[in-house]
Amino acid sequence: MLHYEIDGPADARPVVLAGSLGTTLEMWDPQVGKLAEHFRVVRFDHRGHGRSPVNGSCSIADLGGDVLELLDTLELSKVSFAGLSLGGMVGMWLASHAPERIDRLALLCTSAKLGTPASWSERAEAVRAGGTVSIAEAAAARWFTPAFTGRGPYLSMLAGIPAEGYAACCEAIGAMDLRPDLPSITAPTLVIAGADDPATPPEHAERIVEGISGARLAVLPGAAHLANVERPEEVSRLLVGHFLVN
Repeated sequence: MLHYEIDGPADARPVVLAGSLGTTLEMWDPQVGKLAEHFRVVRFDHRGHGRSPVNGSCSIADLGGDVLELLDTLELSKVSFAGLSLGGMVGMWLASHAPERIDRLALLCTSAKLGTPASWSERAEAVRAGGTVSIAEAAAARWFTPAFTGRGPYLSMLAGIPAEGYAACCEAIGAMDLRPDLPSITAPTLVIAGADDPATPPEHAERIVEGISGARLAVLPGAAHLANVERPEEVSRLLVGHFLVN
């Protein structure tokens, strides 16, 4: 069972927030206050991250199944969903494979197909050998622009992720190809990209928008991969505006 936290009024529309590889639910701290003014906000740790258990090898479908189990536990029949990076991949899987559960969708700094299985296997093995602390500095270079000065807590967050949990999710990303699923997504979709994101550059967002009918794109200047951290006000405004629509 995934670890989760809930903020906001119990009777408000539910919004689920899914984070990136190598982070915990605290990565959404910049958004929770504003979102909780309008919504019942559910945040969770992916399996093998934070306070969720490490369960060995997995696929994007397994990670999506974890979310469906969480929704069932919380008795949430339909939710709005925002996911960044790995969280966005899970969101695309949910919106295409369990469309009755997703009301509106926001995809941040993510991709429907990212890298090669070999490249992700190499990263997984590096983490198994040296722990997540061994890749923290390289990850921070992808997560934030050079001008950003608040990276310390996020480096610590990554360094605390269990090596096997991180590695298993690496391999899930390496095996993933959600491009054929995009046309089946019917939930109104907002796609957000960081203009300076080296991990999932804006062209990845553009391909998602091309694949999902009616999807909208917002590109944020001065933001790298964790755009919600570098541009918290803009991301909060975009999410509230997207999810408030009836």
